[in-house]
Amino acid sequence: GICTAAAWRTLVSTQDIVGLKVLSTLGPMGGTRPPVVAAVVEGLLAAGLLPTNIIIWDRDISHLRYAGFPELAKRYGVRLEASTQAGYDEESFYDAPLLGSLIWGDSEFGKKGESLGRKSYVSRLVSQQMTKIINITPLLNHPAAGVSGNLYGLAMGSVDNAARFEGDPVRLAQAVPEIYALPALSDHVVLNIVDALLCQYQGSQRALLHYSTLLNEIRVSRDPVALDVLSLKELDRQREAMKVPEGKVNLELYQNASLLELGVSDLGRIDVRRVR
Repeated sequence: GICTAAAWRTLVSTQDIVGLKVLSTLGPMGGTRPPVVAAVVEGLLAAGLLPTNIIIWDRDISHLRYAGFPELAKRYGVRLEASTQAGYDEESFYDAPLLGSLIWGDSEFGKKGESLGRKSYVSRLVSQQMTKIINITPLLNHPAAGVSGNLYGLAMGSVDNAARFEGDPVRLAQAVPEIYALPALSDHVVLNIVDALLCQYQGSQRALLHYSTLLNEIRVSRDPVALDVLSLKELDRQREAMKVPEGKVNLELYQNASLLELGVSDLGRIDVRRVR
């Protein structure tokens, strides 16, 4: 309705190119669910955005296809893009002393010289094509980050040479907030949405419905950190209720994000309002 369109226009203008960041690696059930993305697309269209100004995106086009997003994109006439296929911006990067093993597709792959592998370059899809970003993430356990949430999803989905951080929770806790804080990312995020229709509290590489709880919730905030720590709390609650082993909660990642002023990590300072 008119009120809904007006609400969307407080976040985006009709001239914006809006990227909807999804998590598609686990398919249509374990990742971001297409019906949730469809509702956002309908809201943006009602606000007056052209379909071609809306981009549904993730790292890999094959994962987006697996999750069913081509059908959604075709239905609404919006764009479907992968950050790994757009090339990388040599002016926008994250520099860390930890050297990565460069793979085909990384910006520095095949080059020769000292200090190669120190930088993670931002995809041109993110730095040059989008003016606004909306995170739409599932409520999904992650073994190192705690949750495949707003911070982890956008940071790791936007840059190359990211695998070097995955194996070590301490490195990940530093890299994820610092990558998210890059101006090409954090300056353009206007909304974070947690698709909490399902909560998968065990496993992260596959959709495991027997380790999932039906919550039927959508959680929305401008604060990515607050949503992520609330997700961590929910995952712990579900594991305790189902009497399964406790997950590894990487609180340092979210505390670092607060130090970078990306949001609030203290549960006592988060104001939760329920709307039914």
